[in-house]
Amino acid sequence: MRKLVLLSVVFVLCLGCNRKQTVKFLQLNVWQEGTMVKGGYDALVDELARTDADFVMLSEVRNYDGTRFCDRITASLKEKGKTYYSFYSYDSGLLSKYPIIDSATVFPENEDHGSIYKLVADMDGREVAVYTAHLDYRNCAYYDVRGYDGDNWAKMEAPLTDIDSILRKNVASQRDDAIRQFLDDAAKEREKGRLIFIGGDFNEPSHQDWTEATKDSADHHGLVIPWTVTTLLAENGYQDAYRTLYPDPVKYPGYTYPADCKDIDINKLLWAPEADERERVDYIFYYPAEGLALSDVALYGPNGCIRKGQRVPENSLDNFIAPIGVWPTDHKGVIAEFQIQ
Repeated sequence: MRKLVLLSVVFVLCLGCNRKQTVKFLQLNVWQEGTMVKGGYDALVDELARTDADFVMLSEVRNYDGTRFCDRITASLKEKGKTYYSFYSYDSGLLSKYPIIDSATVFPENEDHGSIYKLVADMDGREVAVYTAHLDYRNCAYYDVRGYDGDNWAKMEAPLTDIDSILRKNVASQRDDAIRQFLDDAAKEREKGRLIFIGGDFNEPSHQDWTEATKDSADHHGLVIPWTVTTLLAENGYQDAYRTLYPDPVKYPGYTYPADCKDIDINKLLWAPEADERERVDYIFYYPAEGLALSDVALYGPNGCIRKGQRVPENSLDNFIAPIGVWPTDHKGVIAEFQIQ
């Protein structure tokens, strides 16, 4: 009898060890809290409730008129039966279905040069550190490649095509500084055994998208560019969720900006009206770990973009999750699901 009881206990423990939990992440630039589109805030609440993500990484949190946006959005979601936890932040924000046991400012916003925040949550015994990033929009060198100044977006006499000059301008921003701060902080979290995720609008392309295969597309002007932020992440072992499941940037370009927000004047969606300014600048990255497996990823938003000043559908194999109504932002988001054991 004792052996039978012992075997039963071992069997139950093994079942617990093999239990897998699905965890969903949503990254979304909310375009000034949804204020740029009529009905944008309500649409944002509807879409967040619909996606039902466990963790949400937000960009362009402004706290207008003395409000606390993350408090406001969690209250609005509560009215729809969705409980989220958050904390005060500015420029970027985080929502969690799991109680937050710690939070911190990793890269503080200063004169609109971007921000990174962190939360730590306990997911039924497995701790995770989740970061949100809205990186510096200045010195936006991928616009210079397309013939527009990446500081003031004035049309240039000719595109900038010298790679060394492009990268020098790129690192004149504070995007790389912010990511280095993240890498230092996340290394300490990994030492504690925590899973690491970061999502955000990086305002910078991926080195995995500007390759030999894509050098003659989307006004890349024949260039292969090792863009700084994603290169730093890759060199430190982080994986890009979208490129992990969809490694071919020709078939799956994954453009997230500019999205065809059909309820807004097209002139408000343009920065380089005569160029093909489509770019993947919104990401979810993660650090591989035992018991963590990426299971699904998709673009979240309308299957339409802005190309050379025109609204056009995306002609790609990208997987889209379309909005149910008004789309409140000029970006598409990223949704990623993981299995955690």
